Amino acid sequence: MKIFTTSQIRDIDACTIQNEPVASIDLMERAGKACTNWICEKFDRNEKIIIFTGPGNNGGDGWTVARLLTEQGFPNIRVCLLRLSAALSPDSAINRERLIEQHRIPVAEIASADDFPVIKPSDIVIDALFGSGLTRPLTSLPANLIKHINSAGCRVIAIDIPSGLMGEDNTGNIADNIIKANHTLTFQFPKLSFFFPENEMFVGNWTVLDIGLRSDCIEKTDTPYYYIYKEDIAGLVKPRRKFSHKGMFGHALLVAGSYGMMGAAVLASRACLRAGAGLVSVHVPLKGCEIIQTTVPEAIVSLDPSETCFSRIPDLIPYNAIGVGPGIGRRTAVQKALNSLLIKCPRPMVIDADALNLIAAHKGFIEKIPENSILTPHPKEFERLAGVNKNGYDRLMKQIAFARKHKVILVLKGAHTSVALPDGKSYFNSTGNPGMASGGSGDVLTGIILSFMAQGYEPAEAAIAGVYLHGLAGDIAVRQKGQQALIASDIADNIGNAFLQTETS
Repeated sequence: MKIFTTSQIRDIDACTIQNEPVASIDLMERAGKACTNWICEKFDRNEKIIIFTGPGNNGGDGWTVARLLTEQGFPNIRVCLLRLSAALSPDSAINRERLIEQHRIPVAEIASADDFPVIKPSDIVIDALFGSGLTRPLTSLPANLIKHINSAGCRVIAIDIPSGLMGEDNTGNIADNIIKANHTLTFQFPKLSFFFPENEMFVGNWTVLDIGLRSDCIEKTDTPYYYIYKEDIAGLVKPRRKFSHKGMFGHALLVAGSYGMMGAAVLASRACLRAGAGLVSVHVPLKGCEIIQTTVPEAIVSLDPSETCFSRIPDLIPYNAIGVGPGIGRRTAVQKALNSLLIKCPRPMVIDADALNLIAAHKGFIEKIPENSILTPHPKEFERLAGVNKNGYDRLMKQIAFARKHKVILVLKGAHTSVALPDGKSYFNSTGNPGMASGGSGDVLTGIILSFMAQGYEPAEAAIAGVYLHGLAGDIAVRQKGQQALIASDIADNIGNAFLQTETS
């Protein structure tokens, strides 16, 4: 799915109106129906609902929802109009009149703080005050109304976007002046700002509602931002043929583990095998040999001469893909061996964990990374590589710039893990859950991506498919274990189930 800026979405709306053709007020009706259907599925008809509308088309959505909910048998609907000027937008004014004429629902107007209604914690508030067209923080009466709603402790549903939140960059916005929704019903596409952690408190859970914007208008509108869905991955995963053999699925070399950190090597190598690599060799220190051979018997052991750490690179010729980093530590010997590996590796690598920290500590290493290598930092590791960021939007811009400058693929781990490509495109993941915030989860991801690389997937495909399947395996595991009890081994154990779900989509 493409993700567009708010200005692009307005253009797609206009394109739909012009070419379907459909009147703008009828497009508003579609949006209102989609919201109403969602609310009818989720809430009892005896709930008391207060709908706050603004002067623009977001307010028009609110008038439409009020009318349609009344027609669906919700008797306790109240509408409050934030009166900032004498005029409403044309479509909003029409829908206001429709509501009043057809259902005679009284409308309270808010012209000052004295007009703020009492909101009980048991009420449901629908926020239709301001849409995604805001370009500056809310102040004065609108800001005070939002503070009043937020302080009520009630359930809040935002239509399209929480009022006060901007669609992309919220640097300089005022957090206290933004609606804190429990759920956001957005139209056709998620907003870019929904993917940034600091905005979770405003957006809550979000749902994309299809309002029938024209597919040709969407297709011809370019964007660097994408949202990864199951359908995208089903076409990437390569089927196996009857006469397939292990030599057809690549030989991966994983450089991982050190004395006291062999679990990272175990998790990553197990995941690499589960994701389909034909052969997996694990380069470990001497003291790690027994651990690997007893816990991952399917793996081949490549022994380092050091008893405790990665100190020397093996012959790289036999391998189709190379991954380095999980649990290797940051000793001087490791630093020197990593430098040698970066120089001598003839193909893109998968680089994670301690390898990233060593690269961050020795900036000259960055220029030695093979083009199209896949780097998989978590946010703190990325800060060490690219500098401190102001917020999620700033971090995304730094991520894209880093991938472009160094010609690498940068996988920034977290909720909606993002994959930035050297061409400037970014992909946000749709799978995964908070239970995966546990030690070793990243090692499993490294193994999955390395496996795809060994099997001959293009680096961008390996990163995107790996991120999705890793999250999907976590989603399957969390249904069995729960978020608190989920551990990295559970993710690795469900990689096969993730493949099965993707294949049967």
